[in-house]
Amino acid sequence: MRGLPTALYRAAQVRELDRLAIEKWGEPGIDLMNRAGHAAFAALQKRWPSIQRIVVVCGSGNNAGDGYVVARLAREAGLIAAVYRPKGVGDPHGDGLRAYNAWLACGGTVGEFKAGALATPCVVVDGLLGTGLERDVTGEFAAVIEAINQSSRPVLALDVPSGLNADSGMPMGIAVRAEMTVTFVGLKRGLFTGLAQDYTGSVRFDSLGIPQEVYQAFDPDAMRLSQEEIRAALTPRARSSHKGDNGHVLVIGGERGMLGAARLAASGAARIGAGLVSVATRESHAGLVTLTQPELMSHGIEEPAALEKLLERASVVAIGPGLGRSDWARSLLDCVLLSEQRLVIDADALNLLAHRPHVNERWILTPHPGEAARLLDCSIAEVQSDRFGSARRLQSRYGGVAVLKGAGSIIADAGEIPGLCTLGNPGMGSGGMGDVLTGVIAGLLAQGLSSVQAARVGVYLHAQAADAAARDGERGLLATDLLPHLRRLANPAPR
Repeated sequence: MRGLPTALYRAAQVRELDRLAIEKWGEPGIDLMNRAGHAAFAALQKRWPSIQRIVVVCGSGNNAGDGYVVARLAREAGLIAAVYRPKGVGDPHGDGLRAYNAWLACGGTVGEFKAGALATPCVVVDGLLGTGLERDVTGEFAAVIEAINQSSRPVLALDVPSGLNADSGMPMGIAVRAEMTVTFVGLKRGLFTGLAQDYTGSVRFDSLGIPQEVYQAFDPDAMRLSQEEIRAALTPRARSSHKGDNGHVLVIGGERGMLGAARLAASGAARIGAGLVSVATRESHAGLVTLTQPELMSHGIEEPAALEKLLERASVVAIGPGLGRSDWARSLLDCVLLSEQRLVIDADALNLLAHRPHVNERWILTPHPGEAARLLDCSIAEVQSDRFGSARRLQSRYGGVAVLKGAGSIIADAGEIPGLCTLGNPGMGSGGMGDVLTGVIAGLLAQGLSSVQAARVGVYLHAQAADAAARDGERGLLATDLLPHLRRLANPAPR
């Protein structure tokens, strides 16, 4: 993701940026289309330098115009370039028609797409459908996309893989699976969340030379989290600081058989720099917590009354990892909710909260899509179909800061532009990863970061540590593999 802007836009916003560039700043639409084609062809040549043949598959919109430009440039460069479109699709219009005529003028032809078009080795250039898609792909377009996906040919998608919703990152029935996506004017938020990574491949961006003043017309819809944000939040400590300056995290959880979750959260808080970390768990577990990490403090708690003194000493409370849903779990959560500490709520604490929802501005909620569905009283599919909207609804309904976990985790806070994390990898799909994140966020809160800062920085560092740990392979990645990397990443080198 290096080299990409941080601003993310809805598809409608990008179309408005395009309109403003043309109508108010005098950028001819055909010039922008030609620049898009040049950017895409340059990316194609760099990614596949030895390719001799490309197949451009076009619809009838502006994406098709970009495709005709790519085909013309390939032909001029001495490559074999073929252009096809689905049965029944007519000529493009506007600037797309001008690009189409330029393709014909250089000797190009356009044929009806048939599966045999991909029988010979080639790179497929996807110019079928753009960002304006509003319903599921069906009919001839769906058949063409299915043929492209089954061909196993590498695909370069123009702006967005055809069939992928540019706002949600979810396929609209079916979508092209690209190896690279070259997107233009503004980064579409849907390229980085939901199921998008299964369809976009690597993402490249080109602004097409649009004046920076155009981007001042309105705020982006979201912002990618960045290393600069981490440096600004995690400045070097004062040389005279001591453990009391760095906060005290109390982790509550670890029902019988689930001590590991609370232990992982505590380790995450310690490794990210909390001054003190305590664990409140079942009495039968208390002696086990410190066996492998003596820096932690452990307390056996069977009744809420015993928890009150621990709450008084803690500056931040993280509750949920391994908590369960028993009467013991409910009683501890009720006690915590009466306290004045800043809170991180995760796992079964979220499931319990879903049954008795209320608002608290001091907490950070960290649900995965299943937990979010329970909190919002909807299906997981509904959560995933609009992850940005779901994160905003969580924050609006429950207050505080909401972190909707998953590929492209989203952080929502009232009045703030949402943050989106573009780091992380599939190896994170294993038990305990969320528990470590809970501890990391709590540890950052304890060190004085605001709730939204702790959530944004915590999500980023957690994913960054997972990427570092996955250099030896994603499969088999464990939550504990992140811990040594967290310490290094929590001490960023100043610029």
